[in-house]
Amino acid sequence: MTLALIDYGAGNLHSVANALTAAGCRDLAITADPDLVARADRIVLPGVGAFGACAAALRAVPGMVEALEQRVRREGAPFLGVCVGMQLLADTGEEMGSHRGLGWISGTVRRLTPQDPAAKVPHMGWNDVVPARPHPLLVAGEAYFLHSYAFAGTDVLATTDHAGPVTAAIGRDTIIGVQFHPEKSQHYGLALLERFLAWRP
Repeated sequence: MTLALIDYGAGNLHSVANALTAAGCRDLAITADPDLVARADRIVLPGVGAFGACAAALRAVPGMVEALEQRVRREGAPFLGVCVGMQLLADTGEEMGSHRGLGWISGTVRRLTPQDPAAKVPHMGWNDVVPARPHPLLVAGEAYFLHSYAFAGTDVLATTDHAGPVTAAIGRDTIIGVQFHPEKSQHYGLALLERFLAWRP
């Protein structure tokens, strides 16, 4: 089982790779090669930084978006987006202007606006993950978050609370994205990655 961890210059690749290996992945390729992505059994898209910069960097890899569209949306390979990698599933992101996402899950990524002015942005640290509906990869628990923007839209799988509800996970079909960092979430994050590696949607 080949897992493609996409290298587009916008992710903490090595910590994600180490976590996937610890979770049991034995055939991991850190890659910017769309041909390899088009053949991979599973795909992980990490992301750290601003939505627009990450979207531009992903599109700057020749053939990568097309390979993702083919392998994930048409052929149904299991896909995991992490942090900004999750946010890129949206239609648009509003960080420093309006930027086009992949449009796989209908929604917009907007700046966090906690209902309590004392709640700090970015939302940083450990917080509860509360499933909104049953999903084989998601259970209640605590995960590590670090973000200033959040998804608002359809197909929300889990939420967290930061002076108001905040999307923690989205997904449908063979696609899932998590706002938190599994690679920094210790046992909870490793268990999620183990379930992803075993997932047969």
